[in-house]
Amino acid sequence: MPTPDASQLPDDWKKALAAEFTKPYWQELTDFVAEERKTQQVFPPENEVFSAFHLTPFAGVKAVLLGQDPYHDDGQAHGLCFSVKPGVTAPPSLKNMYKELKTDLGCKVPNNGYLVPWANQGLLMINAVLTVRAHQPASHANHGWETFTDAAIRAVSDRADPAVFLLWGGYAKKKKKLIDATRHVVLEGAHPSPLSAKLFFGSKPFSQVNDALVKLGKPPLDWQIPNL
Repeated sequence: MPTPDASQLPDDWKKALAAEFTKPYWQELTDFVAEERKTQQVFPPENEVFSAFHLTPFAGVKAVLLGQDPYHDDGQAHGLCFSVKPGVTAPPSLKNMYKELKTDLGCKVPNNGYLVPWANQGLLMINAVLTVRAHQPASHANHGWETFTDAAIRAVSDRADPAVFLLWGGYAKKKKKLIDATRHVVLEGAHPSPLSAKLFFGSKPFSQVNDALVKLGKPPLDWQIPNL
């Protein structure tokens, strides 16, 4: 089976993104990732590349959090931006998110970095690039993933049902042009990485998302990640 393979996407997202799979870039991307998997260690594992789409149904997207590149160290990436598998130490950006969550909403800092509970509530958590060669950040950038994930952002933007888009840092903010800001809420802010954490701390992004959701008539997200 080629990888990435459109059949690995859930039916609702496959339908929403159907036009992408007939475009030349998709075959080129498929060939590139398949070749990389033959000769290199690639993260996340093949069956987790589309985790974000499986955990957050297309019609159920309430908010979108954009990342850039999957984590590239062993056992970290599992298809959700900023999230790591149970038992893996939270990376610096995620630690800063937890610090801000505590200040912003009083959430306790959990003993894990597994953010699946957010995805289950309707937070689509996608990186712009969905695979990476082990220990080589951005090694799968500019091979077609960005075109695909831009299409996913546009698909949510094109829905009648409004959503909240959370754009952290310069890279994510460039995606604003894909979103119809007249119908959706776009929240821009600093990235939680240690390089920009001073600007991130105190920005209250999590309560801003919840305030926006309530104004849209949707239930707020429960941001508390439970201990495992």
